[in-house]
Amino acid sequence: MPKIKTHSGAKKRFNLTKTGKIKRAHAFKSHILNKKSTKRKRTLRQGTYADVTNESAVKRMIPYK
Repeated sequence: MPKIKTHSGAKKRFNLTKTGKIKRAHAFKSHILNKKSTKRKRTLRQGTYADVTNESAVKRMIPYK
């Protein structure tokens, strides 16, 4: 059985936790930050988990993580 290729974009963006959840960062934090409130930018700093509906797709992209 040949090895499965890892999706390069996904391996940079997602991490697996011990319980099998997928950790991700929030979007909309890279540029045009002066129109966003300080509170909004502060909450975007914290990571979150990928939705359950996307979990299987992401896990297929990062098989060896």
